[in-house]
Amino acid sequence: MKKSKRSNVDPFIVMDVMEAARKAEQSGKKIIHMEVGQPGTPAPKLANEYITKELKNNNLGYTVTLGLPQLRYRVSKLYGDWYNIDLNPERVIITTGSSGGFILSFATLFDVGERVGIGAPGYPSYRQILKAQNLVPVDIETKLQNKYQPTSEDIKKNNLNGVLVASPANPTGSMLDKSSLTKLIECSKEHNVSFISDEIYHGIEYESKAVSALEITDDCYVINSFSKYFSMTGWRIGWMIVPEDHVRQVEKVSQNLFICPPHASQITALAALDAKEELDQNVNVYKKNREILLEELPKAGFTTFSPPDGAFYIYVDISKFSNDSLSFCKRVLDEAGVAITPGLDFDQNRGSNTIRFSYARSTEDIIKGLEKLNIFMKNNKYI
Repeated sequence: MKKSKRSNVDPFIVMDVMEAARKAEQSGKKIIHMEVGQPGTPAPKLANEYITKELKNNNLGYTVTLGLPQLRYRVSKLYGDWYNIDLNPERVIITTGSSGGFILSFATLFDVGERVGIGAPGYPSYRQILKAQNLVPVDIETKLQNKYQPTSEDIKKNNLNGVLVASPANPTGSMLDKSSLTKLIECSKEHNVSFISDEIYHGIEYESKAVSALEITDDCYVINSFSKYFSMTGWRIGWMIVPEDHVRQVEKVSQNLFICPPHASQITALAALDAKEELDQNVNVYKKNREILLEELPKAGFTTFSPPDGAFYIYVDISKFSNDSLSFCKRVLDEAGVAITPGLDFDQNRGSNTIRFSYARSTEDIIKGLEKLNIFMKNNKYI
């Protein structure tokens, strides 16, 4: 049978790295995982206990498409706790992970062939989901001096129908302050560009609090997830906030694409929202790991990067060592037993000179990974 052109998307390279690491582990090799943006912790204890009880008493059938009303309400209260925003819970839509939120956002906001700006480097699935929906991803080549974030000029010059901004960002961990985010939102409004804010890493910040687009405007889409701060990657549960007059449109699309988000995951997420103490302890681990990497990476020869403001990544220029990040990462995995992600996943034009380290695992793993990496760099006479 014929295969559609729009389905011919690029692979998600980090998943291929994960598979290579899995095969190495299967053969008996010890691998330190610094490739994937996945917390090394399970879902919060409180959440696991709650869903265990519910599994005995709940048949877990379909929920309403927009999500459990009590979960939508509890998410709305989070915006009061985190940003002092009085958010109408009717604007909260529970989704099948942030990926479901992106699919719904693109389907609701854009028509075939329209142009959506995404930062490069940036999360690779933005581009591939847009392509699969017959939309045109427009790479905005961001700069280190702008902390790898788009500017108003980028919006003005690219003839866009929409723009997607992430803060904190993957793979750089960089954040936009309120002034910079306001400029982007105002410029988007002035040029009739739909604004989508990816806030999946909110809650994981270090020296200042992340700013939500909802602190500036209601005329935007906000995407978030229980995967990162709430440590629930495999549960595939997230949410989006949309303007009130968009809720029904999104609901109709979601009814037909997803029916509803996973019921068990919604119940677990509801309990996770009350596990702040445990979750903040996770962030303290990321903070310690970040400090260790900022100190130790330059000793291993990695000196060109922007210190991350949030999330759990460091994006590093390796051009003085290699212009083939795929090969470089493969050698690090094979020779050092450390899995890291090539920059080509995040930037198709410049990613051959960059790599991403994730520090979402235990501090013990991060220290061990750095030791192995240092030996690799010395053995190959890079340092």
